[in-house]
Amino acid sequence: MTPRREPPPEHVCSAFGGRAADVEPLPGSDTAWRCDSVVLRRVTDRARALWTARTLDSVNVPDLRIAKPVRSTDGRWIVAGWSANRYLSGTPEHRPDEVVLAAVKLHQATAEVAAPDFLTGRTDVYARADRIAWDHDEVDLDENRGGRWFEVLAGARRPVAQPSQVVHGDLFGTVLFDGDAPPGIVDFPPFHRPAEWGAAIAAVDAVTWGGADAGLLARWAHLPEWPQMLLRAMLYRLAVNALDPRSTPAALDALRATAREVSALL
Repeated sequence: MTPRREPPPEHVCSAFGGRAADVEPLPGSDTAWRCDSVVLRRVTDRARALWTARTLDSVNVPDLRIAKPVRSTDGRWIVAGWSANRYLSGTPEHRPDEVVLAAVKLHQATAEVAAPDFLTGRTDVYARADRIAWDHDEVDLDENRGGRWFEVLAGARRPVAQPSQVVHGDLFGTVLFDGDAPPGIVDFPPFHRPAEWGAAIAAVDAVTWGGADAGLLARWAHLPEWPQMLLRAMLYRLAVNALDPRSTPAALDALRATAREVSALL
C-alpha cells in the first residue's frame, strides 16, 4: 500500500512565506507541494539540498528560467526537513533540440562552479554507473540487462581533452516549457564531467525515451568531442539499466535501439 503523502506542516509553510491553507500537491510530482508562488519539497539529502540551493541561487542564465531557491524568514535554506523554491510555470514538452540547447547554456553558466564534496562519496546507482561509464570502476554488468551492449561499445572509448566541471545529469523530461517563455530549470542533480556530456545525456535520453528522431544525435556534432560524449552517455545509461533492479526488458530494448545509432556515429 502506497503511504499517504503528508503536506508540509503549517510552521514550515509560514517559514517560507506561505499559508498551510493554500498548499496543494504539485502536478507531475510525487513529492512536491505548491503554496502559491513557492514549491516545497521534503529534503532527503541535506548536503545535496544545500548545495543545490546555493548553486541555483548564484546561477543566472539570460535565456533560461531558473527556479530560484527561497530562504525562510530567518535566512535558512532548510526548515524542519523542507526546502523551497520559486514556482515555475510550464510542463515538459517534446522539444528535444531546445533541451540540448538548454544544457549547453546552463553548463556555460556553471563552468566555474566548484564540484560538491559529496560527489566523491556517492554510492547510488547513478554515481556507480557514471564511474563505470568513464572507466573509473570495473564491474561485470549483467549481459541480459545491458552488459552485453556496454561491453561492445566500451572498446570505442578514447581519451577526451575537455575539462570536467559541474554538469546537470538529467535534463530530459525535467525542463519546463510554457509557450514562448525560456525553458525552465527546477533542479540540479550534479555530476563532474565535461559540459558536453550533460548535453549528450539529454540527447541520448530524448532518442531513447522521448521519441526524438535519431538525427538529433548528429545535429549537435559541432560540440567538442561529441562522438565520445555520446558514447559515454550511452554507456552511462546502459550501466544504470544493468544496475537498477527496477529496469525492464522494454527499457533495454529502447536503449539497444539508441546504442545502434550511437555506434554508427563513432
